[in-house]
Amino acid sequence: MSLVRLDQLPGQLSRGLAPLYTVFGDEPLQCQEAADAIRAAARQAGYGERKVFTVSGAHFDWSAVLGAAQEMSLFADRQLIEIRIPGGKPGKDGSEALQRYCQHLGHLDGGVLTLVQLPRLDGQQMKSAWFAALEAAGPAVRVDPVERKALPAWLAQRLARQGQRVQGGEAGQHTLAFFADRVEGNLLAAHQELAKLSLLYPAGELSFEQVEAAVLNVARYDVFKLGEAVLSGNVARALRMLDGLRAEGEAPVLVHWTLAEDIRALRRVREAVDAGRPLPLALREARVWGLKEKLFERAVPLLADHQLAHWLAAASICDGLVKGLRHPEWPAEPWAGLRRLVLMMLDGLRPLPPAQRSRGPVLALRPMPGA
Repeated sequence: MSLVRLDQLPGQLSRGLAPLYTVFGDEPLQCQEAADAIRAAARQAGYGERKVFTVSGAHFDWSAVLGAAQEMSLFADRQLIEIRIPGGKPGKDGSEALQRYCQHLGHLDGGVLTLVQLPRLDGQQMKSAWFAALEAAGPAVRVDPVERKALPAWLAQRLARQGQRVQGGEAGQHTLAFFADRVEGNLLAAHQELAKLSLLYPAGELSFEQVEAAVLNVARYDVFKLGEAVLSGNVARALRMLDGLRAEGEAPVLVHWTLAEDIRALRRVREAVDAGRPLPLALREARVWGLKEKLFERAVPLLADHQLAHWLAAASICDGLVKGLRHPEWPAEPWAGLRRLVLMMLDGLRPLPPAQRSRGPVLALRPMPGA
């Protein structure tokens, strides 16, 4: 046997079951779906009993796994044995046991089907004797992450499975790009948002507004709303939300990341506009969507490049604060530093006359609790 891609697995299963399948990768959703597909095929083929072994630590009893494959089931003619190795390293004893196990499978005449689950493996692990034995015994399904450029197509395929689709042409691509930006790097979150869309709306075409309304309600909703409050220049609301996030135990590193992402996006748009691009095109190139698009349209004309450079420097200092590094001119406490950064941004986003704006930051220099 050899390595197979995830999209090749259904074809492999339809042609008949191999004695062993290995699923490995760091994408939890797709690894789970691959394992579920193998389990479903096993049930359909009459593998009525299932045993699960999780390898934890160097002192795992491999004899139990080897014994399970040799036992005749009391309740079914065939059994499915799952071997989960979350650490990805079976150890010396495990390496030898897996090789013996694979050799033994050939003598069981189809009575046992085995599913081995592993995380992402490096090159050395894939060249090991134990992995070679697994690969020789049956298909090894490699689950790679869905890259950002492939994510819109992945989302469209998933929508099609539940009878939904986005608009055609550029409008639909805009919707999928927005969706992809909200769930990039977390297919489990994408799966949850897709399920939400299937519950909220009937089969058929989805508008951008429908997708935006559903997908914006993510688990870290309040953190993103803080950024929106800052960009809108709403001082009272932004500070109230910052205090609320602190009281709820939110991680300051996530709050900093949200603010820093907005600053970086603002500077990209500002530089594009200064280079002669129309603001709508600059926003699209910076992947600014939905409500943020309106907020950026308001904010960008208020800001000069030197202000954004100042914000970026401040955000860099805050990055150190939330990681435990002190700065002689900033508060030592991370939340006090975040408050200072928020005040600095709010001060720059106030629509003041040019003469008054030239006086420099005001809010950011006021005394702060914990400073």
